[in-house]
Amino acid sequence: MLSHYDYELPSDLIAQVPLQNRSDARLLVVDRKTGKFQHLHVYDLPSLLKPNDCVVVNDTKVLPARLVGTRKKTGGHWEGLFLGFDSNRLWKIIGKTRGKIQTGELVQLQTSEGHVGFSLEFGTKSKDGFWIVKPQTEETPLTALEQVGWVPIPPYIRNGRMLPEDKESYQTIYASKPGAVAAPTAGLHFTPQLFNTIKQQGITINSVTLHVGMGTFKPITVENIHEHPMHTEWCSLPESTSTSLQHCKVTNGRIVAVGTTSVRVLESAAHLKPFEGETSLFIRPPYQFKNVDMLLTNFHLPKSTLLILVRTFGGDELIQEAYREAIRKKYRFFSYGDAMLIC
Repeated sequence: MLSHYDYELPSDLIAQVPLQNRSDARLLVVDRKTGKFQHLHVYDLPSLLKPNDCVVVNDTKVLPARLVGTRKKTGGHWEGLFLGFDSNRLWKIIGKTRGKIQTGELVQLQTSEGHVGFSLEFGTKSKDGFWIVKPQTEETPLTALEQVGWVPIPPYIRNGRMLPEDKESYQTIYASKPGAVAAPTAGLHFTPQLFNTIKQQGITINSVTLHVGMGTFKPITVENIHEHPMHTEWCSLPESTSTSLQHCKVTNGRIVAVGTTSVRVLESAAHLKPFEGETSLFIRPPYQFKNVDMLLTNFHLPKSTLLILVRTFGGDELIQEAYREAIRKKYRFFSYGDAMLIC
C-alpha cells in the first residue's frame, strides 16, 4: 500500500544547493547481511569496492527542458516542460498557466538570461494532458532548447528557481547523451578524481543510458501500488557494457549500479544482453533482482516509485531504519543531497 512508503522529513534537510566538492557528500553504507550502518563519505567509495567489481552509470544528459514564457493573447505567465519531439519537429510538452490555453494560441518564450526567445504555437492536447506545439524557429529541437530552455530544477529546490551555476551542478561529469528532463542524481556525486581512483583499483566503469522522463517522477495516485501505470522511458545497454558486465559476473565481481535509473536498465536486460528500447519497469515487492548486486542512490521522496525500488532492493524494514538513521544524523536529502550505498 502507498501509505506504507510515507515518512516525515524536516524541511531543513532538503538540500537546496550542492556541496562545493561533489564527493564530499556523506555516504550512509547499509549492509544487508549484518543490518549495520556505516557513516562515511562518497570519496570513501573506492575503499568499499573490489578489483573485479563493475560500476554502472547512466550517461544521459539533462536537457534545458524547463520553459518559461508569456501568453501573447492575455499577457499571462506560462511555464512548461519539454518532453520530446517528433519527426516533424513538433514538440511534446506539458504546461501550466492561469485559465485555459486554446488551440492556436502563442506563447512567447523567455530565456534564463531574461531575453525574448521564439514563440510556441499550441496545437492539440492529449487525454493525458500533453500538448503538441510548433516552435516558431528553424533551429533543430535541441539547438532551440539550448537557446530558450532553463535547467529543470525540481520544485523542492528553491521552488524550481534556477541559478546560473545549476547548468553545471545539475549535470553529471560523464553526461553525454542528451534526452533527460531530470538528472540521474546519484551520479552527481562523482568527480574526475574519484573516477580515476576507482579505475586505478582495477574497477571498470560502464555506461548505460536511460533518458529520465515523467515516468520516473509521476506521483502515485492510487493506494494499491500495483495499479500504478509507469510511463515508458527510452534506455540502452550497449554491447561493450554487456560484455564487461558478463565478464564481471563470471569472475565473481559485483555489479554496482549508480542510481535507480541504472538499476532499471540493468534489470530490464535479459541476461545482461545488449538492448535498446522502451522500459516501463516498476520495481516493487515481490520483485527479485537478477543483475544488480550493490546500489548507490540518493534519498528519495516519500511515496515515490524510487523509494519503493530502493526499499525492495535493500529490504523494507532495513531501509526504513536507514532513513530514520539518516534523519537523526541530519543527512541532506533529495537531488542535491547525500547518498546511500546498499551492499
